[in-house]
Amino acid sequence: MTLLLSAFFAAMALLLDYRLAEPKRFHPLVGFGYWAAFWQRYLNPQVSTIKVIRACQSPTGQIVLGTVALMIVVVPLFSFFLVGLKLLHSYSHWLAYTLEALLLYLCIGGRSLQQHVEAVEQALAGKDSRLTEARQKLSWIVSRETNSLNAPQIAQASIETTLENSSDAIFASLFWFAVGGAPLALLHRWLNTLDAMWGYKNPQYLYFGRIAAYLDDVVNYIPARLTACCFCLLSPRHSVNGRSRNSARYCWKTQAQHCASPNGGVVMTAGAGAIQRTLSEGAYYHGQWQNKPPMGVGVPADVTDIATALSLVKKSVVIFMAAWLMLGLFSALMCMV
Repeated sequence: MTLLLSAFFAAMALLLDYRLAEPKRFHPLVGFGYWAAFWQRYLNPQVSTIKVIRACQSPTGQIVLGTVALMIVVVPLFSFFLVGLKLLHSYSHWLAYTLEALLLYLCIGGRSLQQHVEAVEQALAGKDSRLTEARQKLSWIVSRETNSLNAPQIAQASIETTLENSSDAIFASLFWFAVGGAPLALLHRWLNTLDAMWGYKNPQYLYFGRIAAYLDDVVNYIPARLTACCFCLLSPRHSVNGRSRNSARYCWKTQAQHCASPNGGVVMTAGAGAIQRTLSEGAYYHGQWQNKPPMGVGVPADVTDIATALSLVKKSVVIFMAAWLMLGLFSALMCMV
């Protein structure tokens, strides 16, 4: 698939996501989650009932079993879609392209992310701020504990997940579709799902999920930086030591290196700089308070900044697609020369 053609079908997938959001029932990624959970129950030494598996409690043994589980979960599905789409292309290119667009639509979660974040925003907005409802709805989209968060902290957590998940749920899927079509977009989403399920740094997953977490970092490395570049293009400037600087680029270069996530930190710091707000100073994870490095500039974000963050993501998607289209047109013209 050429760059120009892939841009056209990616635009179709984005339109479907905007109009339909994620399927309410029987989402394939939910089914994939059950498939992964099934194998995890048998192959994770921390929870398995199989004696020979439970005996592999060493870090190396858990890493090996986690790798085996990942291969069992991912490789057959990837092979099925890769071979199946190739066979379909041999029958009808346009039918295969249409199916690839539908598969990309299932990989993209932009509209769903927006709906979840807007639900938190609506619970916080107005004079009758419903903190309990906002905390509950926030807990559906973040891993931190939300029971004790106040309104500004809820808003800041919402903005963080908006920025970070925009890279995972939108830009990375588009990037890998451009590189290798629907099979690579699916592979990315599967690895991203496994990281969300197995990537915790607790006794159950610390070693078992290590390869899944590492591969998720690898496949998101370039998309995260492309996302941050889009944020930089939309960022205003601010004064630092008497010099005018691009806010997003400044925060990216000075703050991201201190963040725990090599990709999430890039996206969140650049995004916070682009909206010129600062984000959470810390949060509770699994009962323990964890300090966070500074992210962003300006005053702390509040509920009014959630819409600004969502708008930033939408405009960045437009920039990304415009760049993709121009590259496609350029490559098409070069082939004609």
